[in-house]
Amino acid sequence: MAGLVAAARARELGLDPVVHEKGTRPGGSMLLSSGVVWRHLDWQEMRRESPRGDERVQRLVHERLDDGLEWLRMLGAPVLEEDTANPLTTGKRFDTRGLTDALVRAVDEVVLGREAPLGTGEPTVLATGGFGASPELVDRYIAPAAPLRLRASPWSTGDGLAHGLERGAALSAGLDEFYGRNMPDTSWTEAEFVSRSQLYARRARIFDADGVEFFEPAQVSWSETNVVQATARRPGARAYYLLTQKALEHPEVAGRAAPLLPPEALPFEAPPGIVAAVAVVASITHTIGGLRVDERARVLAADGSPIDGLYAAGVDAGGVAAGGYASGLAQALVLGLAAAEAVAAG
Repeated sequence: MAGLVAAARARELGLDPVVHEKGTRPGGSMLLSSGVVWRHLDWQEMRRESPRGDERVQRLVHERLDDGLEWLRMLGAPVLEEDTANPLTTGKRFDTRGLTDALVRAVDEVVLGREAPLGTGEPTVLATGGFGASPELVDRYIAPAAPLRLRASPWSTGDGLAHGLERGAALSAGLDEFYGRNMPDTSWTEAEFVSRSQLYARRARIFDADGVEFFEPAQVSWSETNVVQATARRPGARAYYLLTQKALEHPEVAGRAAPLLPPEALPFEAPPGIVAAVAVVASITHTIGGLRVDERARVLAADGSPIDGLYAAGVDAGGVAAGGYASGLAQALVLGLAAAEAVAAG
C-alpha cells in the first residue's frame, strides 16, 4: 500500500514514478487485510498505547490520517464502513481489492515480478512491507521460540531493510516486536487470514504446551498484540486457549473459536470448569522495527541526518508503534504521502 500511495501522490505532484513490485500482484499485505485504516481518537492514547514509538512520526500519522482517508475516497477507493467499531479509534474500512485497483489506476505504471533497480541515483521510496516473511531476519531480531507462521504477503523479506543498512541507515526501536494474530494450529489460506484469527484471548485461560498458564486475561490488550508476541516465545510458538461454557457462549467467542478440542485431548490436565480448548499458533503479519525515518519519511543515518534520496514508508519505516500497536495501513498511507511530497519538494 505504501508504495502505491507514494507513487499516486508523486504523479499528482508532477513526477513520473514507477512502482517495482517484487510479487506477482499489487497491493501487498494490504490486499489480504480487513481494510480498516484507523488512528486512535485521542493523541495521548496513541502515546500510551505505543510509548516507545517515535513521537514525531506518530504525531504525523495522527494528524494527517483523516485527510489521507478523504484522498483515498477521491481516488475512487470504495468505503465499506464509515468508522471503526472500536470506541478508542476512528477510521474507515475499505474494500481492499477496490482500494488496490484505485491506487493502481492513479499510479499508471506498476512493474510486477521485478525488484527495483537500486543505486541508480534516483530518489527511492522503500516500501517492501518489512521483514516478516524472512525466517532468518525474524529469528535474528524477534527471536521467537520457533518459526512463526506467515499471515501476510510472502514477498516482504526485508529488502528495504537490507538496502537501508547498505546506505548507512540507523535502526529504529521495536526490532524485537511484531504485529500478528494467534491462529488455529491447523492449515489456513490467505482468504482466511481475517476470519480465522482467534481474537478472544480475554475470554480464555492461556496455557503453553507444558501446561504453564503464561498470560492472565486482565493483561490482554484490546488489540491482543501482546498475547501473540508472548505466544511466540513459548515452546513451539504455540498455546492453548481454555474455555468455560460461559466463554463459549460469549458473542466474541461463538463461531470464531475453532477447531474445538475436548479437555482430555490437551497435553496437560485442564483446570476445573474447562469444557473446550483451541490450539493456537503465533503468526506474523508485519514487523514493527525497521529503518529510522523523520516526519518527511526520509531515512536517517546514525547521526540523525537524512540519507540523500532515500525514503521509507509503511513498515519499512520502523518504530512507529514500538511498545504497542497502531494501524499499519495508516502508517502506510500517511508515510507514503509524506515521502512523495518530500521527493517533490527536493
